[in-house]
Amino acid sequence: MLNRVKEYDTDLLIFLNNLGSQQWDPFWLAVTDKLTFLPFFLLIIYFLYKENGFYKLLFILLSIALLILFTDQFTNVIKDSFERLRPCRVDELQQYLRNIEVRCGKYGFFSAHAANSMAVTTLLISSFKFCYKKWISLLLIFWVVFFSYSRIYLGVHYPLDTFFGLFFGLLFGRTAHYIINYINFIEKIKETE
Repeated sequence: MLNRVKEYDTDLLIFLNNLGSQQWDPFWLAVTDKLTFLPFFLLIIYFLYKENGFYKLLFILLSIALLILFTDQFTNVIKDSFERLRPCRVDELQQYLRNIEVRCGKYGFFSAHAANSMAVTTLLISSFKFCYKKWISLLLIFWVVFFSYSRIYLGVHYPLDTFFGLFFGLLFGRTAHYIINYINFIEKIKETE
C-alpha cells in the first residue's frame, strides 16, 4: 500500500514538474525565494503595527519567530527520522524531471517551506487584528499555495512532502493561536483582580 502511494506521489511530481518550461523557471525560482515577498511582509508588519501598537507588534513578531523556530526544528527532526531523499537527489528520477538549477537539500519529508509559511499564515489570520484583514488573509493563503507549489515545480519536494508540510503548519499555527488566546485570557483575569 505504502509503495503504491509513493508511486502515485512520484507520478504526480513528474507530471507537475513537466508542466513547466524554461521560460517560467526564473519566475518559480523567484517565488520560492523567501526574500521575494519581503515587501509584502513589511506591509503586513506595518498594518499590524498600525492596528496594535509597538509593544503588541513586538509580541506578535516574537510569537511568529518562536513558531517558525519550533516548526523548522520539528521539520528537521522528522526529515532526519524518515530520511526520504528529495526528488532532486534520486538518481533514477533525473531522466524524468526537468533540470532546474536550485539548491537541493538531502531529505524532503516534509517541506519546511510549506510548514513554516502555513503556520505563520494560520497564526496571523486566526490570532491578530490588522487593517484590511480579509484581503491580506486571501493574499497570505494565495502566497502559501503558490510558495508551496514552487517546491514541487522545482523538483525539490514530492507533492506529499508539501501536503504534509501544509498540514503540520496548519496544526502548529492553530496550536500557537490557542496558546496566545490562553495567555490573553490569563492577562485579562489578572487585570480584573
